[in-house]
Amino acid sequence: MLMRTDPFRDLDRLTNAMLGTAGRPTAMPMDAYRDQSTFVVQLEIPGVDAESIDLTVERNVLTVHAERKPGFGQEAERIVGERTYGVFSRQLFLGDTLDAEHLSADYDAGVLTLKIPVAEQAKPRKVSVTASGGRREINS
Repeated sequence: MLMRTDPFRDLDRLTNAMLGTAGRPTAMPMDAYRDQSTFVVQLEIPGVDAESIDLTVERNVLTVHAERKPGFGQEAERIVGERTYGVFSRQLFLGDTLDAEHLSADYDAGVLTLKIPVAEQAKPRKVSVTASGGRREINS
């Protein structure tokens, strides 16, 4: 049997629950980047069942909800409890240059990947400029 004694355990748990730690953040860790004409967001939510992930978009706010449930029942005696369970949530504010209507989501190996296309009006385009000596093209 595994035993752990720490007189400050309850204080540490309360502090970590309120402020988070590097090992147990209070929000889903995220990477975001632009890959040509797509904005990609990757959120770490390991141990979450894909059916518990809920994505909603309202105006320019994308909300991600996910629930991680323990693998043991209520009758089990928990000896060590360092993993967090419950509902995780994160909101992302999307700019007007993103096309949230065509958002796609994929969940694999504990990482939720969201792909949001860049709106047509935000993509670079060529503009014709007429000069007194002739016509030439410049990028804008």
